[in-house]
Amino acid sequence: MSKSKGKGELPVHKVIMVGPGGVGKSALTLQFMYSEFVENYEPTKADNYRKKATVSGQECQIDILDTAGQEDYAVIRDNYFRTGEGFICVFSVTERETFEGMKDFREQILRVKVDDKVPMILVGNKIDLQDQRVVSFDEAKALAHSWGVPYEETSAKTKLNVEKVYYDLVLVIKEKKDSVNGANQKKKKKKSKCVIL
Repeated sequence: MSKSKGKGELPVHKVIMVGPGGVGKSALTLQFMYSEFVENYEPTKADNYRKKATVSGQECQIDILDTAGQEDYAVIRDNYFRTGEGFICVFSVTERETFEGMKDFREQILRVKVDDKVPMILVGNKIDLQDQRVVSFDEAKALAHSWGVPYEETSAKTKLNVEKVYYDLVLVIKEKKDSVNGANQKKKKKKSKCVIL
């Protein structure tokens, strides 16, 4: 009789939170993990979280690394990027500099990753602060489109689209892993058919 898979045996999908300091990466992560909004949060060095979830009918674990936005940690950040399977690139719709800085973050990710088709979502956070908005939806959507990635707007405060962002990214990570595994299986089958004459 087979036992159900233990917690440690569930597939793990590694998500990295990327973006400048103060855009709400930690607030989004804490809202996703614990359904709570933390207004005043100490700047992150790097925090790791893990949550059990069901994505397209399969149980898995989402491993989230909430990185520092500060430049002091740039060297460490490259190491984090190497281990990440998908990236949530966060800016604040109320601060234009954070939006303009997204291109640099994306370039850093692509420099570290060998593959240019890295699972990624561009996220405009703090959408609840509409009266302070300086980056338009169309402008951000156009940037995401030029990267070939989805764009979502979130509010860590109201929880708008918070779960959607994580689950959508994990779905893309899972699909990419499945296609890579499928290609590897085909290679193995071809190799096993080789005959030496």
